Amino acid sequence: MNGLKIVIIGAGIGGLTAGIALKQAGFEIEIYDRVKELRPVGAGISLWSNGVKVLNRLGLGEKMAKIGGIMDYMEYRNASGQLLSQIDLYPLISTVGQRPYPVARADLQSMLQTHLESYGVNIHLNHKCMGVEENEKDVTATFENGHQSTGDLIIAADGIHSILRTYVLGEEVSPKYGGYTNWNGLVPAHEDLAPKNSWVIYVGDHQRASLMPVARDRFYFFFDVPLPKGTAAEPENYQAQLKEHFAGWAKPVQNLIEQIDPYQVARPEIHDVGPLKSLVRGKVALIGDSGHATCPDLGQGGCQAMEDGVVLTHYLLTTNLGIEDALKRYEKERKERTGAVVQKARKRAEQIHGKDPTVTQRWYDQLAVEDPHEVREAIAKVILAGPMH
Repeated sequence: MNGLKIVIIGAGIGGLTAGIALKQAGFEIEIYDRVKELRPVGAGISLWSNGVKVLNRLGLGEKMAKIGGIMDYMEYRNASGQLLSQIDLYPLISTVGQRPYPVARADLQSMLQTHLESYGVNIHLNHKCMGVEENEKDVTATFENGHQSTGDLIIAADGIHSILRTYVLGEEVSPKYGGYTNWNGLVPAHEDLAPKNSWVIYVGDHQRASLMPVARDRFYFFFDVPLPKGTAAEPENYQAQLKEHFAGWAKPVQNLIEQIDPYQVARPEIHDVGPLKSLVRGKVALIGDSGHATCPDLGQGGCQAMEDGVVLTHYLLTTNLGIEDALKRYEKERKERTGAVVQKARKRAEQIHGKDPTVTQRWYDQLAVEDPHEVREAIAKVILAGPMH
């Protein structure tokens, strides 16, 4: 099916990755986003090996290595700082065939955008898609500013609050609150916070404080706190609020709170979407958060969006029964994979954040005696269940 024109709605990680994969396959693409300026949502992302393998396939492996942090170990500590477990990640890397890379979202998005633009593809900003219409021949996206774009298919990569998801499903599906709020940002890496080659997670009181290395000698950090949905965000009070939530926690946690710039901190309420009954309708396909937004507790949200792009490209290249057949094949493969990840991530979020306090306490107790091999096996199982084994 060479010669296709593909319209991509959304220029986040999923939309940009799909755009690169499709352009490399020889398709014509147009890409649109509602924002006036491309800015990352959140400060960082843990890109596990399956996501990195997608970038390797697209020829971006060396560039990814330059912007990714070197993470050799995972450490779990309790609120007072006592080491519960240390997990050497090298056996995991050997098993799955690729190092994971924590990365600043701005660096990742900039890398993807620059690479896409190197093919002569410009992203059309300030174009909010309001709907689509399709016929037997093609499909047209209509934008709030009156612009229209017609292609052979449309990829809806318009995020967790997707407008096109309603078209695909025939009904509105709202994001579901994951039960907690997440503060995240970037700080200079110092040994008084954590070892520079380790992901360190403090747990207690159904909360987490976490630090992981990213490029240019920085840590990506986050704090998780279960809060009622709709709790007001007040940047001027972030430090005071975090000091209250994490009162009495270990010295590195207190150091981190002191060092953050509250006006450079993102504070999303965590939501997910799915599993959905379908990911495609006719000539329109959902990818990324529009089809399967996940709680970030597995670190798989961005990875799944990247997998979507290469799988969709694969079926467009290898199926000769028409676009709708290719999309149905994409849907069959990705619905099972992403649905399982959404469910597993939500279960993990509930376990970590005290939905049932006895379950969370059991997890705390387990951390101190858990075999690192079993932890690596669980992570590898998620990574290798997808297309990038």
